[in-house]
Amino acid sequence: MSFNSLPFLGALPFVVVAYWVLPQRHRWLPLLMASYGFCTTCAPTFLLWITSSTLVTYALGRGMGWTSHPAGRKVLLALGVVSNLGLLFALKYLGFADEILRALFDYVGLTYRLTAPNLLLPVGISFYTLQSVGYLLDVYRGNVEPEKHLGFFALFTAFFAKLAAGPIERAGHLIPQFREIHSLDTARLFSGLRLMLWGMFKKVVIADRLAVYVNAVFGDPGGHTGWTIVIATLFSAAHIYSDFSGYSDIAVGVARLFGLELIQNFRQPYLASSVSDFWRRWHVSLSSWLRDYVYIPLGGSRVARWRRDLNVLIVFLVSGLWHGADWTFVLWGALHGLYIVLEGRGKSIFDRLARVFRLEHTAVRAAIGIVTTFLLVSFSWIFFYARSVPDALLLIRNMVRFGSGTDVLAPWAGLTSATMTEMVLAWGLIGLLALVHLGRDGRLPRATLVAGRIGVRWAAYLLLALAIMNLGVANELPFVYAGF
Repeated sequence: MSFNSLPFLGALPFVVVAYWVLPQRHRWLPLLMASYGFCTTCAPTFLLWITSSTLVTYALGRGMGWTSHPAGRKVLLALGVVSNLGLLFALKYLGFADEILRALFDYVGLTYRLTAPNLLLPVGISFYTLQSVGYLLDVYRGNVEPEKHLGFFALFTAFFAKLAAGPIERAGHLIPQFREIHSLDTARLFSGLRLMLWGMFKKVVIADRLAVYVNAVFGDPGGHTGWTIVIATLFSAAHIYSDFSGYSDIAVGVARLFGLELIQNFRQPYLASSVSDFWRRWHVSLSSWLRDYVYIPLGGSRVARWRRDLNVLIVFLVSGLWHGADWTFVLWGALHGLYIVLEGRGKSIFDRLARVFRLEHTAVRAAIGIVTTFLLVSFSWIFFYARSVPDALLLIRNMVRFGSGTDVLAPWAGLTSATMTEMVLAWGLIGLLALVHLGRDGRLPRATLVAGRIGVRWAAYLLLALAIMNLGVANELPFVYAGF
């Protein structure tokens, strides 16, 4: 059951009413029941995986609270990390490991007889696994106290607003909110509904429409060349942002309906002036998790230059693997790591060139940085979207084959016969997205949706709702990151 499904939208008001009519001490119950119901609608076995992870992590966290012996705490931490990551590996990466071993055996001329089971990947497991590991590390470091209330901890793990695609929450941020006394605040309620409306517009009107073109091109890399692939690559950048940030907007909006605040996952990423800046703005909860629990423990920036570069590459290889068990994601992560290493190595050269051309602290240098970063990031999406490494390489090779007479409108044929109208509409929606992207925090301008006159505000709400109903793609396409 997804945010853009009618069952979810139909059930949500009942959960909101049940939450607010109950006394404060019992409000976690309808949220946890709804969260486990969310899991069950995807597949009944998903509930087994998330409850198992919850109970093990809860028990080990309490165990670390009961003992002050360093060795004992380390053993409990190791058990928690291994059990959570082991479950993730078995369900998500076993097939990938099987593929690698089979290739190695074939290379040395040996027979490989094992076959990895084809297991269904539980919804949200990549996200709640990192949450659980982060919680155990925070308890071990003394950053948070072990949570004693099993219901609160279970809700922290499974809260349906963030379950499928994050953000990756921290226990110190979310669990205390379950204990706070919340009163029904109409301003926060309407704020949540506005975010949900805008997120739904980004998903079903912009992302799902662009997905038609992107999927047509990336699904047939040999059938397209030149500008068609260039347009599909640019569309992929807009698609992934609209889809993922749309989910995050809806998630934050849903949480606000219950008086809760989730981490903001996006900070105008396509206005980043460097790739490292991009990762401070894109999927903030993941990048900050990798920084705190992988990069800094490896030594961070407090080591020799070569070691720092190695740490960066390790972090982005982990990031690529976290996204998916495929070589395309590994190369996508490695490419971003290489970008940042080269960026750090070339900073002195770039600064010297800026001084020579008198571009220091100017809008021109900032614009060059933003455009260059956007192009580099957009190029990397080829590996993210390609179905295989050979497909990605074929797309890159065909991208520079201009003038071959391919019809750039052809990928729209699967959606409508009015292909030119569809292309104009797509670019218009991207233009709207770019305009909003320049606004405060990457959301709709506050002057229109929040601070404007009541007539203007409600007209904007009505236009968004009409656009969703009339311009939204009818097929219920899943959110991209819900597959991770």
